[in-house]
Formats: sequence, C-alpha cells, structure tokens
Amino acid sequence: MLVSDFDFDLPENLIAQHPPVVRGSSRMLTLSRTSGAYADKHFTDLPSLLQPGDLLILNDSRVLPARLFATRAGLTTQQNSPAPTGYIELLLTHPIANPDGHNDWSALVKPAKKVQPGEILFFYPDPTPNLSSRPERSVAERPAVLSATVISAGDHGERTLRFSPVPDFHATIDRIGHLPLPPYIHRDKTAPNTPEDRERYQTVYSRERGSAAAPTAGLHFTPEILQALEQRGVHIAYVTLHVGLGTFQPIRVDRTEDIRLHAEPYTLPAATAAAINQARAQNCRIIAVGTTTTRTLEHIARESERTQTPIAAHSGSTSLFLSPGLNDDFKLVQGLLTNFHLPQSTLLMLVSAFAGRETTLAAYVHAVAARYRFFSYGDCMLIQ
Repeated sequence: MLVSDFDFDLPENLIAQHPPVVRGSSRMLTLSRTSGAYADKHFTDLPSLLQPGDLLILNDSRVLPARLFATRAGLTTQQNSPAPTGYIELLLTHPIANPDGHNDWSALVKPAKKVQPGEILFFYPDPTPNLSSRPERSVAERPAVLSATVISAGDHGERTLRFSPVPDFHATIDRIGHLPLPPYIHRDKTAPNTPEDRERYQTVYSRERGSAAAPTAGLHFTPEILQALEQRGVHIAYVTLHVGLGTFQPIRVDRTEDIRLHAEPYTLPAATAAAINQARAQNCRIIAVGTTTTRTLEHIARESERTQTPIAAHSGSTSLFLSPGLNDDFKLVQGLLTNFHLPQSTLLMLVSAFAGRETTLAAYVHAVAARYRFFSYGDCMLIQ
C-alpha cells in the first residue's frame, strides 16, 4: 500500500495545544471493528464499556526530560576553550549499552551538520544566556554542569554521545532537560516546561524512566478511573516500552512495505505474563492502552509462536510494524484505546491494521466533523 493511502484532511485548529482542564474529561469515540459503527462518548464512560474479566494492559514508561540544549566548542579536548559557537538542540532517544561502563546515548541533533565526531558539547542549567547576547564569553566564565563527546554520526541527524561522568546523571538531566513535547504543541522550546506540561505529559501510573515521548493514550487515566475499572471487574496489568527514535523520524518511503521502524526496548513483568496467560485460558479479552502497548504485546505473541514457548517474563526489543497487509493478524490484542494520530503516520497505520483502513478513516472523518481534539493532548478512541 501507499503511505498516501493513510492521508486525511485535518484543520490545524483541531490539534490540541493543551490537555483538558481536568484529566480524564476527554471525549472518546467508540468504534466497532466488525460493523464499523461509531458513537460519541466520554472517557469517563470507559468502565461501563468494558466487560468484567477483561484484561487492560498499560505502558508504564515515564518520559525523560530528554530535550537538551548545548553549546559547541569545535574540535577540542580542552573543556574551557575556545568560546562557544552557538547552540545545539539534542533529543536523547535511548541509552547504548557499553561494556566499558561509559554513559553513551543515541540522540537526534539539530543542526546536525555542525556536530561531527570529535566535538565536545557543553550543557548548562539554562541555555538562554548562551544563545544570543554574548558569544564571546568563554566556557570557563560559566562552568558547564555536563559535557558530552560526539563519538559517531549516523543518518538523518543521529549521533552517538559519550557523556562525562557526573555523580547522578539522571538528576542532572532532570535539572537541565526539557520534556520533549511534539513539535505540533507550540511552546518556547528553550524555556523551562510549564507546570501543566510537567504534570500532564506523564501518565499517573508512569514508573519506569526511559521514554522520549509519552504513551499518550494513557494520559487520560486518573486514579479514580482506574479504581472504577477494577470495581467493574476489569483486571489491570502493565508492560514497559520506552518510546524512542521511531516516534520522531518521518517516513521517507512511498510504500508501507518499505517502512522499517527503529527497535525500542520493552519489559514484560512476571505478573503481566501470568495475567495474559490466564486471560487466554479463560477466553477473556485483552485490551491494549495505546499503540506502544499493542506493538509490545503483538511482538511477544509472535516470539512465543516462533519459539514455541509460553509467554513468560522477559526483556527485549521490538521493531514490529503493523499495517494493513503487514502483520495485521492480531494474536493477543482484542481491543484498543488510542488517541487520534497524524496523517500518513505509522501509528495511524497500526490502528488501520486493527480496525480496517476504510473503517478507521471513516471514523476519522467523523471525528474531524465532530471537532474532536487530535494528537497527544487530544481525545481518544476505543476500538473493540
């Protein structure tokens, strides 16, 4: 199929710039996989729309403040010279295992042409003084809190960085980093995150630090709604998939069969593996919250079939791509809660693989006409 087969018209004013005032108050479009019928609901209706015995699985990954701003000092091994030469924007996408214990990370860098192997980047608590007024200031006048050496360069702005040792790397990143809000959410990217974004761009159940973007279908949940689901008899379990580079890289091919996703790490806990096996044994439905959870579960199911082994606790990585005609035989997931996605995106393709392309796009046309809010801070769909 063509990537352009997943296009639709979306007015810019339907792209949500802020979360709803009250978490959990979003609208929710319900969609039947079998009939294609849809109905306008609210997210608070979710407990009444699921069945006792359903297993609801959520992604508990927590977003890193992974957007950083640095100055560069050219090809040098001297941390205090020469003077900074402008600023570089970086997005940390995932750590890289290193047998020597170095703190290496993969990152997307802009402008990439200026950042080549051998360069040293310097990071400050507030990048603003280094961006405009006094480029002649030496780095020594205002010591960096962190530095990194570029050790390799890849395509499309990808770089591998080796960070200097610091007592607590994550505490330092928390201090100087910014939550990587998507570019369609318009903020001053060099300004500190607003209190609203710091709170609302994380799920209430996030635990495992590591994502470069939020698993946005989970942003609607509140402790009260989770409690109502349990009172309904819905079982709740968690996987961890850390959202990485694939979320940020645009599609550069014309046909879906040529799309290749970057691998992203996941963990299946023992309790969740047991819950999945029990749900299958009792013929109960498995409902995935979000496309990240869906990809994780479907990858796990395929690996279980391939190796002819039971589903059990483990960690791994997945680059599974789900699209109509490509891995569209869903083996575990029988229901999907998801936000509304970008035109021609791999996330829309996944939803189309689950519900059918024509059915999905017809629901999207209705969502536009009914003025649902789109993308990360927007409304959601329940497909079952």
